[in-house]
Amino acid sequence: MRSTERKDKMEQPEVVHISESPFSRALFGNVRWAWLWLLTRLAVGYLWIHAGWGKLHNPAWVGANAGTGLNGFIQGALQKTGGAYPQVQSWYAWFLSNVVQPNVRIMSYVVSLGEFLVGLALILGIFVGIAAFFGVVMNVNYLLAGSISMNPLMLLGAILLALAWRTAGWIGLDRWVLPALGTPWSPGYVFHIRHGSPRKDHEPLSA
Repeated sequence: MRSTERKDKMEQPEVVHISESPFSRALFGNVRWAWLWLLTRLAVGYLWIHAGWGKLHNPAWVGANAGTGLNGFIQGALQKTGGAYPQVQSWYAWFLSNVVQPNVRIMSYVVSLGEFLVGLALILGIFVGIAAFFGVVMNVNYLLAGSISMNPLMLLGAILLALAWRTAGWIGLDRWVLPALGTPWSPGYVFHIRHGSPRKDHEPLSA
C-alpha cells in the first residue's frame, strides 16, 4: 500500500511557480497606481461612450433604418479583401458575409449598445476588467475589418485595463462592488483585501 502511494507521488508532475516581477506587481496590483488607470479609463471610456451615443441616436444604427449603417461598414470592409496584401483577410470577410450580414439589424443594436455600455462602465469604474475585455473584442473586430482610426490606441488601453482589473476601478465603483461580490476562484479576496483568516498565497495591497 505504501509503495503504491509512493509511486503515485512520484508520477505527479512538479508544479513550477514563476514569481511575478516587482514592476508588474506594483503597476497592476498596487492601488497607488489607481490614478493612472483612472486617466486611462476616462480616455478610453469617453471614446467608447461617444461612439455608442452617436449610434444610439442615429436611425441608420438604431431605429427604423437599423442595420443600414453597419451594412455600409461591412460593404466597405469587403472591398478591402482584394490585392496581394488585402487589408481584410478572406476568413474574416466570410464571417462578415455569412454571420454578421444576415443578422445585420440585430448586430447593429448589439454594436451600438455595446459601445455605449463599455464606455459607461469604464467611466464609472464598474466591472472594469469585463468592460475592457469586451472593448478588446470590438477593437479587434474593427481592426480585422480594416478600420484603423483610434482603434490601435483604444485596444492598447483596454488591454492594460484588463491586466490591471484588480485596481483599475479602485477610484470608482469597483472599490465597493467587487469586494462585495467576490471572485469565483477566490471568494472575498477581490483587491486582495482580507476577509477572515490570512492566506499565504495572497499579499495585501498597499494603500
